[in-house]
Amino acid sequence: MQFNAVSGSAAHRRSECVVLGVYEARELTAAARLFDGRHRRRIAALLRRGDFPARLGDTLLLSDVGDGPNARVLLVGLGARKTYNRKAYRRALQSALQALTRTGVRHAVLWLAHEPAAGVEAYYAGRYAAEAAASVLYRVPDLKTGARPPAPALNRLTLALADTDAARAAQRGLDDGAAIADGMKVTRDLANLPANVCTPRHLGRAARALAKRYRALKVKVLQRRAIERLRMGAFLSVTRGSDEPPQLIVLEYRGGRRSAAPIALIGKGITFDSGGISLKDPAGMDEMKFDMSGAASVLGTFASAAALRLPLNLVGIIPACENLPNGRATKPGDIVRSMSGQTVEVLNTDAEGRLILADALTYVRRFKPATVIDIATLTGACVVALGAHFAGLMSADPQLTEELASAGERADDRAWRMPLAEEYAEQLKSNFADMANTGGREGGAITAACFLSKFAQGLRWAHLDIAGVAWLTGAQKGSTGRPVPLLVDFLLHRARKAA
Repeated sequence: MQFNAVSGSAAHRRSECVVLGVYEARELTAAARLFDGRHRRRIAALLRRGDFPARLGDTLLLSDVGDGPNARVLLVGLGARKTYNRKAYRRALQSALQALTRTGVRHAVLWLAHEPAAGVEAYYAGRYAAEAAASVLYRVPDLKTGARPPAPALNRLTLALADTDAARAAQRGLDDGAAIADGMKVTRDLANLPANVCTPRHLGRAARALAKRYRALKVKVLQRRAIERLRMGAFLSVTRGSDEPPQLIVLEYRGGRRSAAPIALIGKGITFDSGGISLKDPAGMDEMKFDMSGAASVLGTFASAAALRLPLNLVGIIPACENLPNGRATKPGDIVRSMSGQTVEVLNTDAEGRLILADALTYVRRFKPATVIDIATLTGACVVALGAHFAGLMSADPQLTEELASAGERADDRAWRMPLAEEYAEQLKSNFADMANTGGREGGAITAACFLSKFAQGLRWAHLDIAGVAWLTGAQKGSTGRPVPLLVDFLLHRARKAA
């Protein structure tokens, strides 16, 4: 997909379709009024007849406006002017692009950012447009054998802005948004694959493929013997019931000064989670192929960072394995020794993600990171608390918490601050080991973070629980690509500070 932002007369060049916004109450945007004045007030007449109510997300394609350029016009409802904000702008973009994909249009000019929506700077107007286009054009890598529908013709979008400064800012947003969308595609493609295809070894191959695509990336994949030599007992306890060998995937991106400490991203890579001996309810268990979404989001974020050539140093750690029951599987009541030397009583084998992350948090110390963020589909409790809208965000570092929360707001990939207090850690006490791997149902998302905090002492660390936001269920089942937009926005702002 080609993206460009223009202003002035350039915005009126020939295209196959022009996309204009209309407010409720028959109110045309400035761009729509200008266009309509050149075409015998066709749109105004249509609105007077009541043929287009202009509710938010409504669309109407006019295919015979004139004989010259822009003969096709797509009207998009923006809702009430007073409520036209960032959310409404993104909804209008999504509706417009979906309508365009149902036509033979290859190139369209969007005038939806000509009048800025409340709270949307030109840069984000561009970025959201690129992300929305990628989302609409995304196709799941399914394994169906029937004839596939033809791909949409749309391959070029032009964003029209009010002036040259806004156009330059929007172009930066389009470029960044295209890189973010590329990272989201990496994440979604991996997460949407079935677990018999996307195994731990497949994740390792995907990481190596990224390193071939981007020279700034280096990848190392440690096998079982190397993991055993590292004494990662917590990680290895999870994989005992699977015939698939575990992988410890280590990525490095060098874009900053050689002496600059890296930002570390750790992704949970459980490629299928049956719950182990603490077997899950069969209903919905197929969705546990998405339990490696944290790992996939790390790979996607690295793809975006490399495409953007961010002037930062990054480290990615992905412990990848399956959690299955067999005669060798870890049992409730077993005690395992982590890489840190701390012992853990495994009360519930379905609380496995924190075990593999615990050893990853210990391993990442050798890189002397400035910041560590782990990303994991960690707890159903987080879904109960926040639903499918916000990721859970937990950290003892107020500044890091604010950075991540702000990045989520800007990216519309939001995270909600949750407490991380010693009172919750009390629930993890064990009579037989240094700690238990679960603290019960009450505050389950928080006690899981408290468990991880015991392995993050001395690190500037934050935890993102993405169990509610990483994928959709039901008829729209599939990966969302979150939280790649949040993570890349965070890195972009860090890069600006480092510049």
